[in-house]
Amino acid sequence: MTLSPQSFDLEISRGVAQITLNRPERLNALTFEIYGELASTFRSLERADEARCVVITGKGRGFCSGGDVEGIIAELFARDITGLVEFTRVTGALIQAIAELRRPVIAAVNGVAVGAGAVIAAACDMRIFAESARIGFIFPRVGLSGADMGASFLLPRIVGRGRAAELLFFGDLVDAAESLRIGLANRVVPDAEVVPTARAWAEKLARGPAFAHRMTKQMLESEHGLTLAAAIEAEAQAQALCMAHPDFRAAYEANKEKRAPRFLGAEIVDPKPEGQGGGAA
Repeated sequence: MTLSPQSFDLEISRGVAQITLNRPERLNALTFEIYGELASTFRSLERADEARCVVITGKGRGFCSGGDVEGIIAELFARDITGLVEFTRVTGALIQAIAELRRPVIAAVNGVAVGAGAVIAAACDMRIFAESARIGFIFPRVGLSGADMGASFLLPRIVGRGRAAELLFFGDLVDAAESLRIGLANRVVPDAEVVPTARAWAEKLARGPAFAHRMTKQMLESEHGLTLAAAIEAEAQAQALCMAHPDFRAAYEANKEKRAPRFLGAEIVDPKPEGQGGGAA
């Protein structure tokens, strides 16, 4: 477990951990080392109180172009089925680590996101797209199933089963405007604003109630497949836990005093909370 990665950049400030893939000459293609170190870093962030939200992006013209053709794909032809399963489990472990991190994760999709890069973006809680960004689950173009790294689990929950089937069977790239139309992108912004916008969202979340945000993410994940009655009961218990947390009283007291709340562990305070005219604490 490490928060000092060697194969990509990690910076933590103002409550936000920003991961920047840093192989711009390869459109941030993934190597064996990057897969493992990314998964390890996301697991480690679970214990990093100073990181209350995560942004992942890529340096240069690409978000992530998937597995590196020279560094990974060529080697896979030399592996037997046991070795191939070992590799596919490693790639899936990265997606699981992103999805299971009990902090909001935002993808700033600054360029092409294909293959593993597309699944990484899908595993994030929200996606900000640059106007020039394109995304594609291109696995069938190389003779593979679109169901890779959890894509067939994640994508239907974002865009619905029919559109997910279209994306995973054809493997076509879709642009930012189409991604926004089908719900795969939360926002589309000018290219120069994609990382600043993602960071602004992340910093706003970092100022918020981290315990409640963890609960929200837990419920979004665990309620999938529950009956309505079971989901309502799960949320009843979760919300009761939030009401017993100091953040609930902090918000109440701040509202009475017409000032911004300072939630437990937050480094910074929102100076002008919506609906209130009070200043910073």
